[in-house]
Amino acid sequence: MSVTVRWVLAQPELSLRLRGGASGLDRDIEFAITTELSDPSPWLSGGELLLTTGLGAPSAVDGYRDYLRRLFDAGVAAVGFGVGLTHSEIPEALIAAADETGLPLLEVPLPTPFAAVTKRVMDCLAEQRYDALLRASRAQPRMTRAVVQGGARAIVRELAVATDATVLLFDRRGRLLERHPTNVDGETVTEVSDLIDSVSEAASSIVAQAHSGHSMTVQRIGLGTSLHGCLAVVSPKPLGSVDQVLLGHANSLLALDFEKPVRLRAAQNQLNSQILGLLLSEGIDLEPAREQLAPAADDRGFVRALAGVCPSSGDAEAVASSIASAMNEAGRPLFLRRTEGRMTVLLRGTDDVAFARTLLAGAGESVRRSARIGLSGPLPVERFAEAIDQAQLAASAAGAGAAPLEFSALTGSALLTFDSTRQVLRSVADTMITPLADHDRDHGTELVASLRAFLEANGHWESAANVLGVHRHTLRSRIAKIESLLDCRLDVARVRAELLLAIIASQA
Repeated sequence: MSVTVRWVLAQPELSLRLRGGASGLDRDIEFAITTELSDPSPWLSGGELLLTTGLGAPSAVDGYRDYLRRLFDAGVAAVGFGVGLTHSEIPEALIAAADETGLPLLEVPLPTPFAAVTKRVMDCLAEQRYDALLRASRAQPRMTRAVVQGGARAIVRELAVATDATVLLFDRRGRLLERHPTNVDGETVTEVSDLIDSVSEAASSIVAQAHSGHSMTVQRIGLGTSLHGCLAVVSPKPLGSVDQVLLGHANSLLALDFEKPVRLRAAQNQLNSQILGLLLSEGIDLEPAREQLAPAADDRGFVRALAGVCPSSGDAEAVASSIASAMNEAGRPLFLRRTEGRMTVLLRGTDDVAFARTLLAGAGESVRRSARIGLSGPLPVERFAEAIDQAQLAASAAGAGAAPLEFSALTGSALLTFDSTRQVLRSVADTMITPLADHDRDHGTELVASLRAFLEANGHWESAANVLGVHRHTLRSRIAKIESLLDCRLDVARVRAELLLAIIASQA
């Protein structure tokens, strides 16, 4: 951050007057300091507006010349000479020396305290620093959004706008990938490219001056030992501290953007290798495939399975899409399989019913009202198949549109937990339910769903019709058709119980 000598002279409340060194009016002032030392140069860092009454300055002509030359060599931006105390006016020899060296010499009148000059300069520098920090705080989020929305091109554009400079992005082979503004002249591109080629890859940052006098700042982009390219900023003068921060932020974002496809390729390569191993394995060792499920587990290595049963493939697709979207928003890896009207997804062992319900929020209300969702208990990831069986059994016993049913809450479905009983019920289902399912498939009807809704509503027409979203007369017509196809009477409690268990078993 700096102000020019010209700016300081333009402040009317200071009443400063230029007495010598007019060629240096555009020199930058970065600090204001007061000293009466005869040679303060050892304690100066450059960019100072040095204020003095001349108490320690030499009196001879050669002494004035040496005094200003030492200050000029130390990088002092300008000298403010206070009159009315040690000297009633600035010595002519000092003015001549200022013109000779090109170091601006300002006359500070007696009514103007050095503190007022210092305060005015430092206040302006503080305002610049605040504006720069504010600019950086606004630019960094824009860069972060840019990497998501527009990738490398958007980052280059945001950095160029934020630093008011030309930005160039090269790949690791030195090819120009992006530029902003787009009308950068070929000479600038060539000069930056030559600079990159001339410096060892071990140098992470390079600063040089172009033939035009502009500053060229280059940073290599990479993570660890991986080098992806170079990011260059060409500006009228060297980058300030805030601009350096913005450059570093852009560099980090670009490194992540470059690394993203690398990570994806690495993951795909690992998966490809494991699949190849499975295909070549005579014993079909499934351990490599099971290892792929590790990211689905919680910190203890436990998973839960969520299973869903829907009346149609379209409804199942809507539920699967809602689950995929919610898992993506939660930053979770997705392990989901859908077949016709069913889907299965692996969750963390710590996920509960409330989380399972959030996964379904994106599906339409009518879809949620018809879906039956089951949730297994938490099991070690290597027992994922058992978890899926539990979830599917819970889903088969869950109510349509009800909250996800946990396997541990299968009250009223204990018979289904025994394989022998389930085999008997599935035999009944093959005899009684399969004809209805075939009729639904061939004629586009919904007899199986209507029968289950009717049975679960204990024969209450209005409740069952509401679950299905149809009129009760439509439901009566469907039940009559079912009785005709199955040659049975649904007003017999034993028949209703047997059919309900058969439906649940067939959908488990």
